[in-house]
Amino acid sequence: MMVLSNLKNFSVKYFAYKNGRPFDGYSLIAKTFHWSFVLIFAYGIYKQVDDIQQLEDLSLLKFEILFASIFLLLLFIRFVYMAKTQTSSLPEKTHIIQKVAAKIVHLGIYTSMASIAITGLIIGGLYYAGLNQGIIMEGIVEIHVFSVTASYWFIGVHVSAAIYHRFKKDGVWNSMVPFLKEK
Repeated sequence: MMVLSNLKNFSVKYFAYKNGRPFDGYSLIAKTFHWSFVLIFAYGIYKQVDDIQQLEDLSLLKFEILFASIFLLLLFIRFVYMAKTQTSSLPEKTHIIQKVAAKIVHLGIYTSMASIAITGLIIGGLYYAGLNQGIIMEGIVEIHVFSVTASYWFIGVHVSAAIYHRFKKDGVWNSMVPFLKEK
């Protein structure tokens, strides 16, 4: 019973509606951030470094460092913007477990993406410093690979939940997706 009480307090604090009004959709800036990150992340996966030895090409190394730095900065700006200006699109009557799960998935996406960029920057820095082998490099590469895999799982759950809400027709899909609108 204590757990349910704590979850209720959590939901009041983290899922409150602004000014007591129900959610009426994400802002254009929020939607632009969301869909831009889909494209940026897809590009990052497409052009990923397949073999760490590719970083011997100094222009590629510099590009990777610049890309990861910009990605991390934009991710931070997006996180702050969303946390300060947006609320959850889940209907008010959504079960607390689902609300907590949604929060975990969103934070998991942010964390895994930030970890990808941070570990990528560390790998680039180590490589540039000549530490391209050894236990430290191997450890950071493993964390990087784990972060990429975790991001795939979190994104998969996120997309699955969006599709679930599309069929549920509770307004969550329409709040962020500009196509296949609920009727």
